[in-house]
Amino acid sequence: METEQKFNLIKKNTEEIITEEDLKYLLNSGTKIKHYIGFEISGKIHLGTGLMCMSKVKDFMDVGIDCSIFLADWHTWINDKLGGELEKIKKIAVGYFKEGMKASLKCVGGDPEKLKFVLGSELYHNNDLYWQTVIDISKNTSLARMKRSITIMGRKEGEAIDFAQLIYPPMQVADIFIQGINLAHAGLDQRKAHVIARDVALKLKTKPLLDKNGKPIKPVAVHHHLILGLGKPPIWPIPKERLQELWAALKMSKSNPDTCIFIHDSPEDIRRKINQAFCMEGETEFNPILDWTKYLIFRDVNSKLEVKRPAKFGRDITYTSYEELEKDFAKKKLHPMDLKNAVAEKLIQILEPARKHFEQPKAKKMLEELENLMATKYDKK
Repeated sequence: METEQKFNLIKKNTEEIITEEDLKYLLNSGTKIKHYIGFEISGKIHLGTGLMCMSKVKDFMDVGIDCSIFLADWHTWINDKLGGELEKIKKIAVGYFKEGMKASLKCVGGDPEKLKFVLGSELYHNNDLYWQTVIDISKNTSLARMKRSITIMGRKEGEAIDFAQLIYPPMQVADIFIQGINLAHAGLDQRKAHVIARDVALKLKTKPLLDKNGKPIKPVAVHHHLILGLGKPPIWPIPKERLQELWAALKMSKSNPDTCIFIHDSPEDIRRKINQAFCMEGETEFNPILDWTKYLIFRDVNSKLEVKRPAKFGRDITYTSYEELEKDFAKKKLHPMDLKNAVAEKLIQILEPARKHFEQPKAKKMLEELENLMATKYDKK
């Protein structure tokens, strides 16, 4: 694959790359590219994590990049998720979550055996250099900036937090350097951590990133799209100046289970959730179903969506491009209910590998253990 092809595949379905020039340098320099994306272990895996994230991981793998998933058990503990009990978090991380991410990669056509998993507890254990790197990063970042960066935890800027939560940002940045990651991947909600990593990269004395020739470099940050939850926005119609703000606030969240789909949801649950989704006729700017169609279904040139409908409503139609579908929807040639039905059936098909995986006794038990832990309502958030 030529460099330009690699660049275009890495860039596909992303919101931003910081910076494109640095990515091209990595590709042209012959430096081995090491990817990572980190996750808190905070509950069931939904489509934003399972399909949106892993479809990008597959793109990276197709380019020949070494890909890894960071199981952030310490970050989960710091952020008071799953009751803040580290041993239980760790068990869910290496059990349910690891299995779920492998199944998700399979859903988008990737090879789970090529995916590396790193558990935070194991990375930090007896690792003086890691903790030195945390301090080195902290010495090169202001307290005010660390406070502003708590939004990467899903917290609001200015919100009352405990002191441990201020350690979260420098730890997340240290995860990048200690693993030698030169391509950090996440949703746009993690941007602040990645910008800190780039800002301190050439100042660090403990664990700088180096290219093939030993030259210090900054990590490239690739941010994928955050897909919408299925709920109706609190303000409708949305003022154009607030579109970006409300989009971020209404991204898919496992805390609202009826507005998101989990990778192992039954076909009945998928149909039910999508059937009740917000999807205004002709509306293309803020439409969860169109958003999912664009980013989860039309992932490449071979994608298609079959819409089945009675002859009196226009007969069956197969869309081979998102642009064609959106155009028909905007002109009200495609009814919201027909779109919903088609998307539901397509997602049922895409998620079949994950559903079958969690029907197996061992994986099913892991899911049940997570559900039992969540049922205790320990989660403070």
